[in-house]
Amino acid sequence: MTEKPYIRTLITAALPYVNGHLHLGHLAGAYLPADIYARYCRLAGKETLFICGSDENGVAITISAETEGVPPKTIIDRYHALARDSFAKLGIAFDSYGRTSSEIHHKTAQDFFLAIYNKQGMLIPKTEPQLFCEKDTMFLPDRYVEGTCPVCGNENARGDQCEKCGTFLDPLKLIAPRCKMCGTTPVLRESKHLYYRLGNFQHFLEMYIESHAREWKENVLQQTRSWLKAGLEDRAVTRDLDWGVEVPLKEFEGKKIYVWFEAVLGYISNTKEWAAQNAADWKIWWQDEGTRYIAFIGKDNIVFHTLMFPSMLHAHGGYILPENVPANEFLNLEGQKFSKSRHWSVDIDEYLLDFPPDPLRYTLAMNFPETRDSDFYWKDFQARNNNELADILGNFVNRASTFAWKNFGGITPELLPAAPEKREAVCALLAEDLDLAYNALGADGDFERSLAYEDVRKKYAMYFTANEFLMLWRLRAAPKDIARCYDDFRFRDGVAETLNLARSANKFFNDSAPWKSAKEQPDRCAVTVNISIQTLRSLAILCEPILPFTSEKIFRMLGIEKTALDSWSSAGDLRIPSGYHIAALGTSTGAPVVLFEKYNDERIQIQIDKLKKLAQPE
Repeated sequence: MTEKPYIRTLITAALPYVNGHLHLGHLAGAYLPADIYARYCRLAGKETLFICGSDENGVAITISAETEGVPPKTIIDRYHALARDSFAKLGIAFDSYGRTSSEIHHKTAQDFFLAIYNKQGMLIPKTEPQLFCEKDTMFLPDRYVEGTCPVCGNENARGDQCEKCGTFLDPLKLIAPRCKMCGTTPVLRESKHLYYRLGNFQHFLEMYIESHAREWKENVLQQTRSWLKAGLEDRAVTRDLDWGVEVPLKEFEGKKIYVWFEAVLGYISNTKEWAAQNAADWKIWWQDEGTRYIAFIGKDNIVFHTLMFPSMLHAHGGYILPENVPANEFLNLEGQKFSKSRHWSVDIDEYLLDFPPDPLRYTLAMNFPETRDSDFYWKDFQARNNNELADILGNFVNRASTFAWKNFGGITPELLPAAPEKREAVCALLAEDLDLAYNALGADGDFERSLAYEDVRKKYAMYFTANEFLMLWRLRAAPKDIARCYDDFRFRDGVAETLNLARSANKFFNDSAPWKSAKEQPDRCAVTVNISIQTLRSLAILCEPILPFTSEKIFRMLGIEKTALDSWSSAGDLRIPSGYHIAALGTSTGAPVVLFEKYNDERIQIQIDKLKKLAQPE
C-alpha cells in the first residue's frame, strides 16, 4: 500500500466484451473486487469514482454477429443492456457504465491515436503478410483464424491465444490455419498497417514496474516481468476490419484502430461522459497527481494494464499511471474452466433468476482467486449461505433484535445502568484508550493476550465485565482490521474479518446469557442488549461492501436512515443512544427479519444437474 497522500481515488474495472452473457468467472475476476473496494472507499470518506463500460468493438463482436446473421449493433445493444442490468441487480455500483460504441469514445480514441501518431517515431508503417480468406474475400483478424497451437498441440487454438495452454499467439504461427467462418485454408497477402513502438518504452516500463514491486501482487509482477524479460516488440495498432473505431488518417482509410489500443481508452471516454452528465471536470481524475488510479482486471488482461496502457498514457503525456493493478487469477466452475463453447458456465442473469445477489457476492468473495486459480462449487455456495450467512450473521441479527423487542419493547437500554450520567464521558475515554492501544500494538500484535489489554480492561472493570469489554474491543478494532485488508487488496481476509465480528457477537450474546440475566441481573442484561444493538449498526456498515442489500435491510430494521455520519470509521463507535427505538423505518413496531433463506439439497442439486445437462464434452 502506497504512503503517498492522495486527494481522490479513481477505480476502473476491465471493460467486458458484450458478445454474450457474463458469467460468474467474470464477476470474480474484476467486477466484484472492484465494487467491494469502491464501496469501502466511499464509506471511508474518500472521494471516489468507479468507471466501467461495455467493450463493443473488435472481432469478438463481429464473429458473434456473423454467427447469428445480424449486424454488430444488434449484438452490442442486446448484450450491453443485459450486462448493465445484471451488474445493477448484483449491486455493482458503478458511477458510470458507458459504451465504446458511443460518439464520445470514438472521438476520444481518435484524438489519443493522433496525439501519439504526431510524436516522431511512436507509430510506424509496415507492410507485412497476413492471412487472407479468398472465399470470404477478407483479411482475417487473429480471432477469425483457428488452427493447431505450436506450443501444446491444441487443434482448436485461436489466432490470438490458445485457450488450452494460455499462450499468446501470432496467427501466422498456427499450424494448419483455417478460416473460422468458412473453414477454408487462407493464403498470405500483404497489407499495410501502423505499429506501436512498444519496445521504445522497455526501460521506462521496467522502472515503473519495479517502483511498485513492494505493493503489487506477485502474480501481476511475475507475468509482467516475463514479458519484459522476453523484450517488448512493436504491436500492430491498426487492422483490416469493418467494425470499430476508424483510423483518422487518409492513408489508412477503411482500417480500424486495434481494439487492444482503443478499448482501454474507454475508461477515459466513459469518465468524460460521466463528467458531462454531472457538470464535473474529467481531467482531475486522469491528469492530476492528486488522483490515485487503481485498475481492476482479470488474469488475461494483466499486461494490457501494466505495460501497454501505461506506456500509452506516458507516450501521450499529461496522464497519471495506474498506482496498482490488483488482478485476480481465474475462477473455475466445479473443477473445470468456464467455457462458453462447451456451455460449462453459470451466467449472472441465469443465477439471478433463482437466487438473490448477496449470497453469491459473499461466496465469490470468500473464494476470490487472489493468488491462484480457485473454484465455484454449488455445494460450497450452499454451505456458505446456510452455515455462515444464515447461521452466523443472520442468526445474530435475528436473535439480538428479537430479544430487544421481547424484553425492552425495542427501546435501546442504558449502557451504564449504574452511572448513566457518565456514559458520554466514559465512552469517549474508552474509545481513546482502545485506539491508543491498537495503534501502539501494530498490525501483527495480539492485543487480547497482551498486558496492555489487561491494564485497559481493569481501568473499566467498574463498568463492564470481561466479556462485555472484549466485545467492545472487537467492535472498536474491526473497522481498522478490515480496512487494513481492503487497503492491501486482500479481500478474502477482509470478508473473513467481517464475518468474524458476527461470530464474536454470537459468542458474546451466548456467554452473556441475557435470558438469564434478565431475571437475575437486569443491569447486565441491559448492557448486553445495548452492545448488541450497537453491533447491529456496526455490522450494517461493515457488511455493505460485501452484502449491500443485507446492509440496507439491517439499517431499515433498526429504523436508521443511513447518512454520511454512518461512515466506515464510525462503525467502531457506540452511536446509538440509550432510549433509541429500533422500530423499522416508517413503522412504530419491531420487524426482526430473516436475512438469509436456507437452501436445501434438492434446490442445489437442480443447479448441478442443469449444469451437467447443458455441458458438452471437450
